[in-house]
Amino acid sequence: MKSIIRRLAFAATLFLAIFTLLTGCFTFSYSSNQQPPPEIPAFTRIDPSEPAPAPVPPDYTGLLELEKTAVKIYYELNRAVVNITSISLGYSWFFQAFPQSGTGSGSIIDQDGHVLTNYHVIKGAERLAVTLFDGSRYPAEVVGEDPENDLALVSFDPEGRALTTMDFGTSRDLQIGQMVLALGNPFGLERTLTTGIISGLDRPLQTGDGFLLKNLIQTDASINPGNSGGPLLDSNGDMIGINTMIISPSQGSVGIGFAVPADTAKRVIPDLKEYGRVRRGWIDIVPVPIYPSLAERAGLPVDYGILVSVVDPSGNAAQAGLRGGSPGDEVAMGRMTIRLGGDIIVSIKDTPVRSLQDYYNALEATDPGDSIRVEVIRDGDAVELNIKLAERPKQFGW
Repeated sequence: MKSIIRRLAFAATLFLAIFTLLTGCFTFSYSSNQQPPPEIPAFTRIDPSEPAPAPVPPDYTGLLELEKTAVKIYYELNRAVVNITSISLGYSWFFQAFPQSGTGSGSIIDQDGHVLTNYHVIKGAERLAVTLFDGSRYPAEVVGEDPENDLALVSFDPEGRALTTMDFGTSRDLQIGQMVLALGNPFGLERTLTTGIISGLDRPLQTGDGFLLKNLIQTDASINPGNSGGPLLDSNGDMIGINTMIISPSQGSVGIGFAVPADTAKRVIPDLKEYGRVRRGWIDIVPVPIYPSLAERAGLPVDYGILVSVVDPSGNAAQAGLRGGSPGDEVAMGRMTIRLGGDIIVSIKDTPVRSLQDYYNALEATDPGDSIRVEVIRDGDAVELNIKLAERPKQFGW
């Protein structure tokens, strides 16, 4: 038995020595060979080799009414869809930086050259370019980003040329079963049109960045890699959504695609233009989500909602009468110390708040300065407060 232990100890020591040696060599190699990131040149302006031919009016002879609608929309709007190319820095296993490219779609929304697309299309981009229907390429830049809704605004200088633009519709009155059309550049196939119906509404889906997209439009119109950022259109040719992602085991379309509602985009675009980000309302507190375990341990009257642990004494919430916990009445949950005795938020703007996600969802569509009605439980009783919202700090990623 002792000989077995000695052999195991020797093997472990030998492994540790080899590992330490290799680690030291790797660290030395990395430190001595590390080079600065490569310089990524700006995209250059490219003109097409030949002028684009004038669009030929469609021939509707023999087409069904549904087909006429699709043909007409494509004829009128395909030139409003651009291809977005991004260059970002990737890193090898040995931490050497190298440029990598990505592509997506976007919709021109005004004559100033603003293009609406997805945040994930331009995320981390060092350089951007948009390519128009005729092959002309323009350097572009990011105007604003909204990761929470997977939206971004890009701009390029059209140099005075007339642009075909998308008109916004509304996503408020959509119905399951109505016809939709998707435009984009799937797999680099420029200005591809696919058709389908609205398969579902108000779908929640989490992005790769951890944000929960809400109220998504589900469609069976074919959406593939490269379609991201392109428009989802109704039968009037109005943009009702921005295609964002699919659910697929094969990375290709299986008829389950999703689009961010146009009403969401219309709400955030003014902030993206003016501030480069979306300014959102904020209750200046430290919110703590209540779980059954916390409720039982702390003797709370409910096992849901948001416990107000701390209130900024100089903020709007304190002025409105919102109460935080007591410094001397605390409980430790994991690495967090929670003050007890504060109000419990159970409703915002008449919308139930049962979780932290509900809390952030209720504030997502608000602006700094808005006054909202908040229902809390205080000493077992329901109390209503009107709170003027502050501006959410930039460091919060929700």
